[in-house]
Amino acid sequence: MTEATGIVGEFLALKEETDADILAMQCGDFYEFFAEDAEIVADELDLKISQKSSHGSSYPMAGVPLDDLTPYLSALVERGYRVAVADQYETDDGHAREISRVVTPGTHLATTDDDAQYLAAVVRDGEGGDAKRTGTDATYGIAVADVTTGQFLVTEQSGADATAAALTELYKFDPAEVLPGPEVRSDDAFLDEVRERTDASLSLHTTEAFAPGRARHRVREQFGAETLESVGIADADAAVRAAGAVISYVDETGAGVLASMTRLQSFDESAYVDLDATTQRNLELTETMQGDREGSLFATVDHTVTSAGGRLLREWLQRPRRSRGELTRRQSAVAALAEAAMARDQLRETLGDAYDLERLASKAASGSADARDLRAVQETLALLPAVGDLIAETERLAESPLADVLDRPDREAAAELATDLDEALVEDPPGTVTQGGLIRQGFDPDLDEIIEAHESALAWIEELPEREKRKTGITHLSVDRNRTDGYYIQVGNSETDQVPDEYEQIKSLKNSERYVVPELEDREREILRLEERRHEMEREIFERLRDRVAARAEVLQETGRALAECDALASLAAHAVRNDWTRPELTDGRALAVEQGRHPVVEQTTQFVPNDLRMDDERQFLIVTGPNMSGKSTYMRQAALITLLAQVGSFVPARSARVGLVDGIYTRVGALDELAQGRSTFMVEMQELSNILHSASDDSLVILDEVGRGTATYDGISIAWAATEYLANRIQAKTLFATHYHELTALGEELPTVENVHVAADESDGDVTFLRTVRDGPTNRSYGIHVADLAGVPEPVVDRSRDVLTRLREEKAIEVQGSDRGDGGETEQVVFDLGSGELVTEGTNSTQQQVATDGSQTAAPANDSDGRSLDSETEAILDELDDIDVNETPPVELMAKVQNWQEQLEDSDADAN
Repeated sequence: MTEATGIVGEFLALKEETDADILAMQCGDFYEFFAEDAEIVADELDLKISQKSSHGSSYPMAGVPLDDLTPYLSALVERGYRVAVADQYETDDGHAREISRVVTPGTHLATTDDDAQYLAAVVRDGEGGDAKRTGTDATYGIAVADVTTGQFLVTEQSGADATAAALTELYKFDPAEVLPGPEVRSDDAFLDEVRERTDASLSLHTTEAFAPGRARHRVREQFGAETLESVGIADADAAVRAAGAVISYVDETGAGVLASMTRLQSFDESAYVDLDATTQRNLELTETMQGDREGSLFATVDHTVTSAGGRLLREWLQRPRRSRGELTRRQSAVAALAEAAMARDQLRETLGDAYDLERLASKAASGSADARDLRAVQETLALLPAVGDLIAETERLAESPLADVLDRPDREAAAELATDLDEALVEDPPGTVTQGGLIRQGFDPDLDEIIEAHESALAWIEELPEREKRKTGITHLSVDRNRTDGYYIQVGNSETDQVPDEYEQIKSLKNSERYVVPELEDREREILRLEERRHEMEREIFERLRDRVAARAEVLQETGRALAECDALASLAAHAVRNDWTRPELTDGRALAVEQGRHPVVEQTTQFVPNDLRMDDERQFLIVTGPNMSGKSTYMRQAALITLLAQVGSFVPARSARVGLVDGIYTRVGALDELAQGRSTFMVEMQELSNILHSASDDSLVILDEVGRGTATYDGISIAWAATEYLANRIQAKTLFATHYHELTALGEELPTVENVHVAADESDGDVTFLRTVRDGPTNRSYGIHVADLAGVPEPVVDRSRDVLTRLREEKAIEVQGSDRGDGGETEQVVFDLGSGELVTEGTNSTQQQVATDGSQTAAPANDSDGRSLDSETEAILDELDDIDVNETPPVELMAKVQNWQEQLEDSDADAN
């Protein structure tokens, strides 16, 4: 225990009661921080530090005004701190303090961010050890709750890919705070992945909260005894444990929002398109590769006018649907809004006045909503009839699914609550509930009586100066009030000799004197009594109203979700009209037929060249070749984004489109070194490829932008070749594969479902023009030197590159400039040996070898480059290679074999030397 006494000792004692990082303790009109906490907040928030003495020691102290705590809390929470708040209350002996709440990144209500703010819990059932990462016995339960809206979701992931699936879910929700369960908190690799993929703070919650029995009890207590059965998770122990922990954490931190958590939803991942973290990043759904919102798909199509509508649209983009019925419903609503232009504009104008009902419901439930918040509830609920009438009176909208959206809320209950709030609250209420002026006159007779008496007393005060001037003849006389002197009469010094005897002087100023009279003192006491009573009655009436709003949280949430969906659909319609997008035809087949397709983001900033795309059962794998910077990546990404937009329910950027629904979209598009995690570019590339080959199915869409470029040429070609065969023959997913390995184009002639397409370029008089047009067939050039020239590579390097390229193509010797080998330092003549992939001196024997489409060897060298017979070790490796069936060997296993052979050959060479 600390030796400090007094206020510092009380602070340190309270700090020992909490596991929060920082304590803010109310001391009168301020919240104070002491000791180490004061130094932290001063450093983080640029506050001034002073010193507080206690028991012979000096302690750092910092403080913020009572009414200004919220923005400081927000700043600390955004930096990942958990802040305990100790409030002061009156007792018979004076006052005391106790911790009333702990504000954490996942339970902070006063957020200014429109995005969802999720608190997540993740637990794992199953074996330990390696099974934690890859075992088939592990099951993950995930619960996510947005305390600002009351949304509460649970799911389970199991099977061989459970770990990856759980991490993907956390990436999609991007929670502000994660509660790892007892089995997860010791898994450093898993937690490192969470830190890498999200910005979440990791917080330890009591182990007991994750206990199956306690968690099940908490969930049933919160959502109802039959809820687990009705949402289909009665046997999902891991999901229930996670949900119970979230409820417990929200309760124990004192957020006070449990009343707004009225609906438990279980989501089945099979209902959604699988988008792993890599794909979401590569397709730049919500932020660019650089981390910016601008330039993302969401920023491009987001024309919502409400924060709730924006959140919903973002959710749709991150979680595309697989149900053709739901997608058709959304498409029909978008189509109706696109055609009814005037009604769409009126709808968006009306929705522009809506506030965030879901978040207001949480504020009401927590007791933090003020009168302005309740007025915002009233004004937004009052929009519901206007929106409903607009849809009903517009024939095209009335016949669309939009009418069903407006039928979901309890419109009668919403109208009743809006009327009651409007009758109770003044038009423009103050921002505080303690100073009166909240309640309309006529709402409560008892309050009206108090207000009338109070205003009458105030009127007497207002008339007093004129009465006294007439009575005394004093011209420089006024009546005022302050906290120190109360009400007083002020007379200028030049006329103080005229004041009546009943004036009692209370203060002398430089130019005037202040007085009181008995009647004024009596009126002041009456006014103070009436003010106190008025404020007390208004606060009681307001709190009853707020409790009523909290009790109707579900009505607010349903209404808020309906208005948000109207907003999101209108946003998609507005974008479709402005950009000439079309309604895609959805099918259950494997077709992806796009006429004059465009990239939804790139078309906003450039003169875009549209392209066609055709894929079906006979044409399921496209090898895309063409020059660097010609648009191969854009072409493939637009195919993925058109598919994704179609499965959001949106129109798409094309003249026409027929889209076969997919179960997942997987991409491998470039890679960066992740040196901090010990992973090179090539390792990242191979891990992404491995994930695709394990996860994709014949109903998936796969985008591969270069495979095998991060290693030696022949290794890279071999991996790309094997991956192509595996995808085309075994998985049979719709695939677009961009490559500069022109050797792969031979597969288009050998494999029945593989076709070649290329991005055309025009070369005339040494100048190259990229046409951005995709045509059937392969290309045989990459124009890399032209790109180097465009990038500003020095002219001597570009010229020398052209010379070397010409000699390589003509299989002529290359002079190695600057070589000092040999006695006379003459330039050495070398040639590039296609068999070994190395430069060799001119005249050296070399051997070439071909590989068939099934990976088998058609010709093997009998001798090495020096004409020697091959050793037994090398011959054994060649025999093993001859026995391999590439079609039946997974690429990752094949890579391991190649690496093993390389090591054997290196050991053999070392022994020979």
